Parts: sequence; structure tokens; C-alpha cells
Amino acid sequence: MLLFRSEEHIEEWCRAWSLQRGATLSPDTAWRLARAWYSADRRERGRRRRTVDETEALLAELGLTGPFWALR
Repeated sequence: MLLFRSEEHIEEWCRAWSLQRGATLSPDTAWRLARAWYSADRRERGRRRRTVDETEALLAELGLTGPFWALR
């Protein structure tokens, strides 16, 4: 994860490293993703991993859609 101060900073960094721009998240969206992703206590008995469908639904709920977020 890289942190940038502006959209212009992202574009400048991509040009400097000759890389295409990937997905970007606001700090708020990153926080909401982290809270949703790590909300369950992994030590809890009977806990299971999310299915691909459940993960896709979670990402979509957070507005994380498009080719970068595609899991299949």
C-alpha cells in the first residue's frame, strides 16, 4: 500500500515509475474495508473463510468494483 497526498501525486508517481495506475482508496474506504475484513475474531470456534461470492458482495457493498477487484 502506498499513500499519496493528491491525485496529481499519484499520476506523477506512476509516470516516474512507468506504471499504470491501479485502484485507489480513500482513507475512509480503506478503514471501512479493514473493519469489515477483520471484524470476525479469527480464533472464534466455527469461524470459516468467506466464500468468493461473499467476498465479492463485501467489496461491492464498499463500492470496490471493476477489473482490479474481480476475484474470478
